[in-house]
Amino acid sequence: MLLTVCTIMPQHVVCQGCGHILYDGAELKPPDEIINEHGGKCPKCDRKLLLIPTDVDVRPASK
Repeated sequence: MLLTVCTIMPQHVVCQGCGHILYDGAELKPPDEIINEHGGKCPKCDRKLLLIPTDVDVRPASK
């Protein structure tokens, strides 16, 4: 018997300007969908949200 273990890695998207959490979930969402959900601006600091990622950090999910 073969056992496969899958770990779900959550997606965590924050505003680069103020650090406000724009999306945090296990289901991956495209950046344009996250931006559209917030009307193109950060709800906390009103900064325009861009599709160009400037800081991508990939870490293993904690146990």
